[in-house]
Amino acid sequence: MKPANFEYVRPASLEEALAELAKDPDESKVLAGGQSLVPMMNFRLARPERLIDINRIPLLEGVESVGDRVVIRARTRHLALQNLSMATPLGSLLRTGAAHVGHLPIRTRGTFGGSIAHCDAASEWCLVAGLLDAEMTVRSQARGTRTIPASDFFWSIFTTAMEPDEILTEVSLPALDDSYRTGIAEFARRAGDFAIVAATGAVQIVDGVVRDARVCLGGVSEVPFRSAAAEQVLLGQEWGPRLLRDAAEAAADEVDPPSDSHGDGEYRRDLVRTLLPRALAGAVG
Repeated sequence: MKPANFEYVRPASLEEALAELAKDPDESKVLAGGQSLVPMMNFRLARPERLIDINRIPLLEGVESVGDRVVIRARTRHLALQNLSMATPLGSLLRTGAAHVGHLPIRTRGTFGGSIAHCDAASEWCLVAGLLDAEMTVRSQARGTRTIPASDFFWSIFTTAMEPDEILTEVSLPALDDSYRTGIAEFARRAGDFAIVAATGAVQIVDGVVRDARVCLGGVSEVPFRSAAAEQVLLGQEWGPRLLRDAAEAAADEVDPPSDSHGDGEYRRDLVRTLLPRALAGAVG
Protein backbone atom coordinates (compact mmCIF):
# COMPACT_ATOMS: atom_id res chain seq x y z
CA MET A 1 0.00 0.00 0.00
CA LYS A 2 0.94 3.66 -0.18
CA PRO A 3 0.51 6.33 2.47
CA ALA A 4 -2.33 8.80 2.46
CA ASN A 5 -1.52 12.27 1.16
CA PHE A 6 0.50 14.46 3.50
CA GLU A 7 2.33 17.77 3.57
CA TYR A 8 6.12 17.49 3.75
CA VAL A 9 8.13 20.10 5.69
CA ARG A 10 11.94 20.11 5.99
CA PRO A 11 13.07 22.77 8.49
CA ALA A 12 16.69 23.90 8.71
CA SER A 13 16.80 24.53 12.47
CA LEU A 14 15.34 23.07 15.64
CA GLU A 15 13.50 26.32 16.35
CA GLU A 16 11.89 26.15 12.91
CA ALA A 17 10.93 22.50 13.45
CA LEU A 18 9.32 23.32 16.80
CA ALA A 19 7.40 26.19 15.22
CA GLU A 20 6.13 23.93 12.44
CA LEU A 21 5.12 21.26 14.94
CA ALA A 22 3.29 23.83 17.08
CA LYS A 23 1.05 24.74 14.14
CA ASP A 24 -0.80 21.41 14.28
CA PRO A 25 0.81 18.97 16.76
CA ASP A 26 -2.03 16.46 16.74
CA GLU A 27 -1.86 15.94 12.96
CA SER A 28 1.93 16.17 12.54
CA LYS A 29 4.69 13.60 12.92
CA VAL A 30 8.43 14.10 13.23
CA LEU A 31 10.49 12.13 10.70
CA ALA A 32 14.10 11.12 11.41
CA GLY A 33 14.92 7.55 10.36
CA GLY A 34 11.33 6.61 9.53
CA GLN A 35 11.93 2.88 10.06
CA SER A 36 8.74 2.54 12.13
CA LEU A 37 6.71 5.52 10.97
CA VAL A 38 6.93 4.98 7.20
CA PRO A 39 5.77 1.32 7.26
CA MET A 40 2.87 2.33 9.53
CA MET A 41 1.94 5.04 7.03
CA ASN A 42 2.18 2.61 4.13
CA PHE A 43 -0.31 0.31 5.85
CA ARG A 44 -2.52 3.32 6.76
CA LEU A 45 -2.03 2.57 10.45
CA ALA A 46 -0.77 6.14 10.78
CA ARG A 47 -2.18 9.02 8.73
CA PRO A 48 -0.37 12.22 9.68
CA GLU A 49 -1.36 15.24 7.65
CA ARG A 50 2.14 16.71 7.96
CA LEU A 51 5.63 15.21 8.17
CA ILE A 52 8.36 17.36 9.71
CA ASP A 53 11.72 16.03 8.52
CA ILE A 54 14.50 16.88 11.00
CA ASN A 55 17.37 15.35 9.03
CA ARG A 56 18.86 18.69 7.97
CA ILE A 57 18.94 20.13 11.47
CA PRO A 58 22.51 20.40 12.84
CA LEU A 59 23.52 19.39 16.36
CA LEU A 60 20.94 16.60 16.66
CA GLU A 61 23.42 13.80 15.96
CA GLY A 62 26.44 12.44 17.82
CA VAL A 63 27.66 11.10 21.16
CA GLU A 64 29.41 13.28 23.74
CA SER A 65 30.85 12.75 27.24
CA VAL A 66 29.72 15.46 29.66
CA GLY A 67 31.21 15.00 33.12
CA ASP A 68 30.01 11.68 34.51
CA ARG A 69 27.30 11.37 31.84
CA VAL A 70 27.20 10.37 28.19
CA VAL A 71 24.80 12.31 25.97
CA ILE A 72 23.41 10.64 22.86
CA ARG A 73 21.65 13.05 20.54
CA ALA A 74 18.33 11.87 19.22
CA ARG A 75 19.17 11.55 15.51
CA THR A 76 22.24 9.36 16.11
CA ARG A 77 21.97 6.32 13.82
CA HIS A 78 22.00 2.79 15.20
CA LEU A 79 25.03 1.98 13.04
CA ALA A 80 27.01 4.84 14.57
CA LEU A 81 26.46 3.27 17.99
CA GLN A 82 27.40 -0.17 16.70
CA ASN A 83 30.70 1.34 15.52
CA LEU A 84 31.22 3.43 18.66
CA SER A 85 34.88 3.56 19.76
CA MET A 86 34.09 4.28 23.42
CA ALA A 87 36.14 1.73 25.41
CA THR A 88 33.93 1.65 28.51
CA PRO A 89 31.25 -0.65 29.94
CA LEU A 90 28.60 1.71 28.51
CA GLY A 91 30.28 1.68 25.11
CA SER A 92 30.22 -2.12 25.15
CA LEU A 93 26.50 -2.15 25.98
CA LEU A 94 25.70 0.35 23.22
CA ARG A 95 27.67 -1.61 20.61
CA THR A 96 26.03 -4.91 21.62
CA GLY A 97 22.56 -3.38 21.74
CA ALA A 98 22.96 -1.78 18.32
CA ALA A 99 24.04 -5.09 16.79
CA HIS A 100 20.67 -6.56 17.82
CA VAL A 101 18.66 -3.82 16.08
CA GLY A 102 16.95 -5.05 12.93
CA HIS A 103 19.04 -5.54 9.79
CA LEU A 104 21.86 -3.44 8.36
CA PRO A 105 19.60 -1.13 6.27
CA ILE A 106 17.53 -0.39 9.39
CA ARG A 107 20.64 0.27 11.48
CA THR A 108 21.99 2.52 8.75
CA ARG A 109 18.93 4.78 8.70
CA GLY A 110 17.09 4.28 12.00
CA THR A 111 17.82 6.52 14.98
CA PHE A 112 18.41 6.11 18.69
CA GLY A 113 15.93 8.80 19.66
CA GLY A 114 13.29 7.59 17.23
CA SER A 115 13.39 4.14 18.81
CA ILE A 116 12.95 5.56 22.31
CA ALA A 117 10.15 7.93 21.27
CA HIS A 118 8.38 5.03 19.49
CA CYS A 119 8.38 3.13 22.81
CA ASP A 120 8.23 -0.51 21.85
CA ALA A 121 8.73 -2.44 25.09
CA ALA A 122 11.13 -4.88 23.39
CA SER A 123 13.27 -2.14 21.84
CA GLU A 124 16.93 -2.43 22.75
CA TRP A 125 17.27 1.30 23.35
CA CYS A 126 14.18 1.50 25.54
CA LEU A 127 15.69 -1.31 27.62
CA VAL A 128 19.02 0.49 27.91
CA ALA A 129 17.23 3.69 28.92
CA GLY A 130 15.25 1.86 31.59
CA LEU A 131 18.28 -0.09 32.80
CA LEU A 132 20.44 2.99 33.32
CA ASP A 133 17.79 5.46 34.53
CA ALA A 134 18.30 7.60 31.44
CA GLU A 135 17.17 11.21 31.31
CA MET A 136 15.32 12.29 28.15
CA THR A 137 15.47 15.93 27.07
CA VAL A 138 12.48 17.17 25.08
CA ARG A 139 11.67 20.60 23.67
CA SER A 140 8.57 22.43 22.54
CA GLN A 141 7.87 25.98 21.44
CA ALA A 142 5.33 26.52 24.21
CA ARG A 143 7.09 24.91 27.21
CA GLY A 144 10.74 25.18 26.27
CA THR A 145 13.06 22.40 27.48
CA ARG A 146 12.27 19.76 30.07
CA THR A 147 14.05 16.62 31.24
CA ILE A 148 12.11 13.41 31.92
CA PRO A 149 13.61 10.41 33.78
CA ALA A 150 13.07 7.00 32.24
CA SER A 151 10.87 5.93 35.15
CA ASP A 152 8.37 8.65 34.14
CA PHE A 153 8.97 8.66 30.39
CA PHE A 154 7.62 5.24 29.31
CA TRP A 155 3.87 5.06 29.92
CA SER A 156 2.61 2.08 27.89
CA ILE A 157 3.09 0.47 24.50
CA PHE A 158 3.82 3.21 21.93
CA THR A 159 2.98 5.88 24.54
CA THR A 160 5.41 8.17 26.37
CA ALA A 161 5.27 11.29 28.54
CA MET A 162 6.06 13.47 25.52
CA GLU A 163 3.41 15.96 24.48
CA PRO A 164 2.35 16.11 20.79
CA ASP A 165 4.24 19.39 20.27
CA GLU A 166 7.53 18.12 21.75
CA ILE A 167 10.64 16.78 20.03
CA LEU A 168 13.11 14.47 21.75
CA THR A 169 16.54 16.09 21.34
CA GLU A 170 18.93 13.97 23.44
CA VAL A 171 19.25 11.20 26.00
CA SER A 172 21.68 11.29 28.93
CA LEU A 173 23.11 8.10 30.45
CA PRO A 174 25.52 7.51 33.35
CA ALA A 175 29.03 6.90 32.03
CA LEU A 176 29.64 3.81 34.26
CA ASP A 177 33.21 3.39 35.51
CA ASP A 178 35.40 0.36 34.92
CA SER A 179 34.05 -1.49 37.96
CA TYR A 180 30.82 -2.03 36.01
CA ARG A 181 30.09 -4.77 33.52
CA THR A 182 27.17 -4.77 31.09
CA GLY A 183 25.39 -7.38 29.00
CA ILE A 184 22.32 -7.98 26.85
CA ALA A 185 20.66 -11.15 25.57
CA GLU A 186 17.46 -11.63 23.61
CA PHE A 187 15.40 -14.20 21.74
CA ALA A 188 13.52 -13.63 18.49
CA ARG A 189 11.98 -16.05 15.98
CA ARG A 190 14.05 -14.60 13.15
CA ALA A 191 17.21 -12.53 13.07
CA GLY A 192 16.30 -8.87 12.93
CA ASP A 193 12.84 -9.24 14.49
CA PHE A 194 11.91 -7.50 17.71
CA ALA A 195 12.73 -9.77 20.63
CA ILE A 196 10.00 -11.87 22.19
CA VAL A 197 11.92 -11.41 25.44
CA ALA A 198 15.12 -9.48 26.05
CA ALA A 199 17.25 -9.06 29.16
CA THR A 200 19.84 -6.44 30.02
CA GLY A 201 22.08 -6.17 33.03
CA ALA A 202 24.65 -3.79 34.53
CA VAL A 203 26.52 -4.92 37.63
CA GLN A 204 29.26 -3.30 39.65
CA ILE A 205 31.62 -5.89 41.09
CA VAL A 206 34.21 -4.90 43.70
CA ASP A 207 36.47 -7.60 45.17
CA GLY A 208 34.15 -10.28 43.81
CA VAL A 209 31.03 -8.81 45.46
CA VAL A 210 28.10 -7.11 43.70
CA ARG A 211 27.93 -3.49 44.90
CA ASP A 212 25.34 -2.24 42.40
CA ALA A 213 22.93 -4.20 40.23
CA ARG A 214 20.53 -3.14 37.50
CA VAL A 215 18.28 -5.53 35.58
CA CYS A 216 15.78 -4.54 32.89
CA LEU A 217 13.56 -6.89 30.87
CA GLY A 218 11.70 -6.41 27.59
CA GLY A 219 8.72 -8.27 26.19
CA VAL A 220 7.23 -9.01 29.61
CA SER A 221 5.16 -5.84 30.07
CA GLU A 222 3.99 -2.79 28.14
CA VAL A 223 7.12 -0.85 29.09
CA PRO A 224 10.71 -1.82 29.95
CA PHE A 225 10.53 -3.69 33.25
CA ARG A 226 13.08 -3.05 35.99
CA SER A 227 13.29 -6.21 38.08
CA ALA A 228 13.64 -5.05 41.68
CA ALA A 229 13.51 -8.68 42.83
CA ALA A 230 16.48 -9.72 40.71
CA GLU A 231 18.45 -6.64 41.73
CA GLN A 232 17.80 -7.37 45.40
CA VAL A 233 19.03 -10.95 45.01
CA LEU A 234 22.25 -9.75 43.40
CA LEU A 235 23.16 -6.90 45.74
CA GLY A 236 25.84 -7.62 48.32
CA GLN A 237 26.38 -11.19 47.16
CA GLU A 238 29.53 -12.92 45.97
CA TRP A 239 29.48 -13.30 42.21
CA GLY A 240 29.01 -16.82 40.87
CA PRO A 241 26.89 -19.02 38.56
CA ARG A 242 24.41 -19.91 41.30
CA LEU A 243 23.74 -16.21 41.94
CA LEU A 244 22.87 -15.70 38.27
CA ARG A 245 20.32 -18.52 38.40
CA ASP A 246 18.81 -17.21 41.64
CA ALA A 247 18.45 -13.71 40.18
CA ALA A 248 16.82 -15.09 37.04
CA GLU A 249 14.36 -17.15 39.07
CA ALA A 250 13.45 -14.09 41.14
CA ALA A 251 12.86 -12.06 37.97
CA ALA A 252 10.73 -14.82 36.42
CA ASP A 253 8.59 -14.99 39.56
CA GLU A 254 8.18 -11.21 39.62
CA VAL A 255 6.99 -10.62 36.06
CA ASP A 256 3.45 -11.10 34.77
CA PRO A 257 4.01 -11.39 31.01
CA PRO A 258 1.27 -11.10 28.39
CA SER A 259 0.20 -13.96 26.14
CA ASP A 260 -0.04 -13.52 22.39
CA SER A 261 0.66 -15.33 19.12
CA HIS A 262 4.38 -15.45 19.90
CA GLY A 263 3.98 -17.25 23.22
CA ASP A 264 2.06 -17.35 26.47
CA GLY A 265 3.07 -15.88 29.79
CA GLU A 266 4.76 -19.01 31.09
CA TYR A 267 6.82 -19.31 27.91
CA ARG A 268 8.07 -15.76 28.46
CA ARG A 269 8.93 -16.55 32.08
CA ASP A 270 11.03 -19.48 30.86
CA LEU A 271 12.79 -17.11 28.47
CA VAL A 272 13.56 -14.78 31.38
CA ARG A 273 15.09 -17.72 33.27
CA THR A 274 17.25 -18.52 30.23
CA LEU A 275 18.19 -15.04 29.00
CA LEU A 276 18.94 -13.15 32.20
CA PRO A 277 21.85 -15.44 33.22
CA ARG A 278 23.25 -15.02 29.71
CA ALA A 279 23.02 -11.24 29.92
CA LEU A 280 24.60 -11.20 33.38
CA ALA A 281 27.29 -13.72 32.41
CA GLY A 282 28.11 -11.53 29.44
CA ALA A 283 28.39 -8.63 31.84
CA VAL A 284 31.38 -10.21 33.54
CA GLY A 285 33.16 -11.65 30.54
